[in-house]
Order: sequence, then structure tokens, then C-alpha cells
Amino acid sequence: MHIVGAIGYFLGIGLWLFILLSWRRTQCVEQVRSLLHLNDLSAPFAAASAVLLLGTGLSLALTAWSLLTSWILVALISLLMVPTSATLIAPRRSAIVKQLAREAPGGELSRALERHLDDPVLATVCTTVAALLLGLVFLMTTKPNLVGSLIVMVVALLLGLAAGVLVSRMRRAPEPGMGDQKAQDQEAIG
Repeated sequence: MHIVGAIGYFLGIGLWLFILLSWRRTQCVEQVRSLLHLNDLSAPFAAASAVLLLGTGLSLALTAWSLLTSWILVALISLLMVPTSATLIAPRRSAIVKQLAREAPGGELSRALERHLDDPVLATVCTTVAALLLGLVFLMTTKPNLVGSLIVMVVALLLGLAAGVLVSRMRRAPEPGMGDQKAQDQEAIG
């Protein structure tokens, strides 16, 4: 059940990353709404997976190991990422929802909505959580000593932050052919 929880949580984070990257290709409000609806459908599954992961992990730590085992201690401290990530994501997601309510249905994205969608914190939090989860899986499978556990999680944190910076620097992709169409429209007007 612990592994099922980990897989479910990975799927939730992976889907959120997919949505964030897809938002960089959206051209109209309805596309954003569709992706947000996908997130709404998957959020309960990801939350349940996180609870299952934590509950079964604590059960294993108490029955088969000890909470003072070095890799378990580092893993438990690293799990603070779950409420921290939720705290960082929730207000930004809420801002997107509020901005969507002000947008014309089916219309083009406003600059305000684009700013919310391209918020670098969203990408950085998601990539960092994914990298930390990989670090936790490494801890669970190799069970290193305290120093090794700390090194693994620091490397995972740095890799997640670096990936977040790279994703955040990705520019909004124009729809293929849109640049040519806009240029033609400008020539026809001028």
C-alpha cells in the first residue's frame, strides 16, 4: 500500500506538471478551463495517495523500523514538502480561477491570465516536489546512513529547484502559423 501511495502521489504531481506545461501552449480561455478541470478531477486522487503514502509509511516505520532510523528521520522531515507545496500552490491556483471568472468564454488569454499561468513558483514547487519524491524513493530502496540521506535529499532539492528555474524560463509557445497570420492581418490593415 505504501508503494501504491507513492505511485499515486507521483501521478498527481506528474499530472500537475503536465497541466503547467500545457498552459504554456494554450491560446484561449477554454483550453485553460479544460486543463484546470482535469486538475479538479485528479486532486482528490493525489490527496488520497499522499495520505496513504504517509499513513502506511508511518506504520512501516513504527512496526518494522524505528522513527529514529537515519533515513526514515530524513524522509519524515522531507515530507514537510506536502503541506508546504499545498500552501504555495493553493493561492496561485485560486488566483487563476478568479482570473478565469473575469475572462470572456472562448476568448484569447489576457495578459493578466498569462501572468498567473506562467507563475514561476508553480513550476518550481512542482518540479521540486517531484525531485524530492524521487529522493525519497531512493532513500526507501537504498536505506543510506544519515550523511548519505542528507546528501541525497539536498541533491534532490537542488535538482528540483534547477528544473523549476528551467521550466519557468520557457516562453509561451505561439500556435503554429499564428505569427504568419498576424503578419498577414497587419499587412491587410496597413
